[in-house]
Amino acid sequence: MFNAFERAVAFRYLRARKGERLVSITAIFSLVGITLGVATLIIVTSVMNGFRADLMNRIIGLNGHLTVQPERGRALSGADAIAARLAALPGVAQAAPAIEGQVLLSGPGGTAAAAQLRGLPPDALRERAVIRRGLRQGNLDAFGDDDSVLIGARLAQRMRVQPGDTLTLVLPQARGGDFTEAPRSRALRVIATFDVGMPEVDGRTIFVPLATAQSLFGLGDDSSQVEILVNDPSRVAALTAELRALLPDLRVTDWQRANSSIYAAVVVERNVMFLILTLIVVIAAFNIISSLTMLVKDKGRDIAILRTMGAKRGAVLRIFILCGATIGCGGTLLGFGLGLGIAANFPTLKALLMDLEGSITLPAELRFLMSLPSVVDAREVTIIVVLGFALSLLATLWPSWRAARIDPAEALRG
Repeated sequence: MFNAFERAVAFRYLRARKGERLVSITAIFSLVGITLGVATLIIVTSVMNGFRADLMNRIIGLNGHLTVQPERGRALSGADAIAARLAALPGVAQAAPAIEGQVLLSGPGGTAAAAQLRGLPPDALRERAVIRRGLRQGNLDAFGDDDSVLIGARLAQRMRVQPGDTLTLVLPQARGGDFTEAPRSRALRVIATFDVGMPEVDGRTIFVPLATAQSLFGLGDDSSQVEILVNDPSRVAALTAELRALLPDLRVTDWQRANSSIYAAVVVERNVMFLILTLIVVIAAFNIISSLTMLVKDKGRDIAILRTMGAKRGAVLRIFILCGATIGCGGTLLGFGLGLGIAANFPTLKALLMDLEGSITLPAELRFLMSLPSVVDAREVTIIVVLGFALSLLATLWPSWRAARIDPAEALRG
């Protein structure tokens, strides 16, 4: 596209000589602006992806990516067989029967609190990564005994219990709403506490073995639902449609619908942040326009001489496009390397900050970096780089067109 003559002239114009420092400094500022804009966009979108993944993992890691329930709240018969059938489907990581319900807890010293009880098979609970990562005291080895209970750390603190202590669980009424039936109660031994970083979960959730929950709620061998974990939560819609066709008599709900308000808020925030940060790249592109406009004005007589020596308007146009593209595309590539390097190496950055924290006291505004998650999305990075290239090239068109339209006679006369 650019011949040797055009490349030589373009790169000569980008090198500053005496009396041309202002044009060169403006070009450097444009390069730095594009670099920082692209790098910031990559870093922030990666951090936003990390926050979204972390938030969704905390929410759906406890509740499952999909739930299969009976219509109108009836007990689900044959939940074990349904779970075994669903676990064999492609893309399904785990399928297990589950029970949910509201209970009252009574602890030592007269402490009491309402809690959300969740009953799961012991093996299914141990396989949930969010629980394993969130264990604070005790372990899950004893989960499966009839009297075992796993309790949220905040709830345990409020109830003043720790592993080894006993809680009394009270079910105020029988299933079905018959208040004349005596409340059911059961003494449970705390085996461990967990903290998933969500106060509304850590402060009100307990886990008991599925058999214990079935006995408390009088369900026999039935469950209230089947919970499904999938390998790729972002592509849950296709599996949801498949399950609805496979189980037409049951209600299938995915995590996006169950947490629609939270999911929508995260998506909107991420898109708005992307749009706002894109303006940084747009502003940097305007800097390219200004620097090229100054270059064209400064090189007016040179352009006129080139034209009188036989250079076509197209050659002049390509010379200045190459000047602007070198600044913009070079800045985009530098920003790509800088942004990807930082976003992909957040663990190393965290380790470095922790080492610094051990030797010096970091300011409060830097400590938050130790907990920032980061997930680099190749598709988004590609979009950002393409956007940087596109804006950089578009920014060169107007000044280059103005340069190509310069009248040699008028320029030399001036």
